[in-house]
Amino acid sequence: MRTLLASGAAAVLLTVPALADIKIAHVYGKTGALEAYAAQSHAGLMLGLEYATDGTMEINGEKIVVIEKDTQLKPDIGKAVLAEAYGDDEADIAVGPVSSGVALAMLPVAQEYEKILVVEPAVADSITGADWNRYIFRTGRNSSQDAISNAVALGGEGVTIATLAQDYAFGRDGVAAFREALAPTGAKIAHEEYVPTDTTDFTAAAERIFNAMEGVEGKKKLFIIWAGGGNPMGKINAMDPKRFGIEIATGGNILAALTAYKELPGMEGATYYYYEIPKNPVNDWLVKEHMARFGSPPDFFTAGGMAAGIAVVEAIKKAGSTDTEALISAMEGMEWETPKGTMRFRKEDHQALQAMYHFRTEVQDGKDYGVPVLVREIGIDDMDIPVRN
Repeated sequence: MRTLLASGAAAVLLTVPALADIKIAHVYGKTGALEAYAAQSHAGLMLGLEYATDGTMEINGEKIVVIEKDTQLKPDIGKAVLAEAYGDDEADIAVGPVSSGVALAMLPVAQEYEKILVVEPAVADSITGADWNRYIFRTGRNSSQDAISNAVALGGEGVTIATLAQDYAFGRDGVAAFREALAPTGAKIAHEEYVPTDTTDFTAAAERIFNAMEGVEGKKKLFIIWAGGGNPMGKINAMDPKRFGIEIATGGNILAALTAYKELPGMEGATYYYYEIPKNPVNDWLVKEHMARFGSPPDFFTAGGMAAGIAVVEAIKKAGSTDTEALISAMEGMEWETPKGTMRFRKEDHQALQAMYHFRTEVQDGKDYGVPVLVREIGIDDMDIPVRN
């Protein structure tokens, strides 16, 4: 932008640099087994950017440009496209991915380029734990938050639990954190079962679980940790675990997966989000706008994507720029409002501390899924989330 200023006989020519775009890369599994999660995450991210900028899609007068990259749920591709986003596309900050396995491959790329990666919604503890670096912030919940909230909901003296999980970082980190979280409640884990992510026949796994639990006295529960399609809950319930005195339990999930919950009224667990649970202005806006635009309520990962979008805007506003060091200083300890209420980036590992929700499943008229009804909110101060980095 060039401006000519006349002062008396002298004319002074000033050159003012044009404002640069703020480039945000969304690096996520648009295709693959978790594409439903990805679609929600992207819709939420865009709604979050809109909400936090009052509809202008600008921060401090600079236009937001969102660059999309598809990891295809493959770690090597995730690593390559994040490098492409930071390098070739000159993205200021990145958000994603969906898969924990892909996220772990992407973490060193953020460190190499010295650019921030906001992890949303990948869950494995190791992302903000053993494999963490200072350029990583996570708005999504971690395995420990899932585990501790579910331990609060399910644990207790005389309770024996078997676990069934997918055999990769999400499943193994989830069970490890759950085992640790259960210990103070007096409950114990009798058996751990891990199966490939694409398993469709759970007969052998279920038989091993039933055999391990046979003869155990007291309350017996099978806790399932599962991501993506092929959730085994319905198939295992069809094998009638109640004949062994075993109750099925699991955490929250997307609306499509809650159809299986309808077969299990009264089932308890803890969830990250269900649109009718949080009562705050951000969630009110999200529910209203999502219904108006998409004809359906916002889902599990829509809320997470929105939390990430708001966090990015608030961080850049607070930092006054997209400089990485300024952003790190702004984000460490930062609190911001989300559809789940207040979140806070913990300084030690950049994990977003957030509420979780103890629920009990109900069958309700007009809904073709089991509704997770709030038993109680498990607040930030109710959970001692370990620092693992």
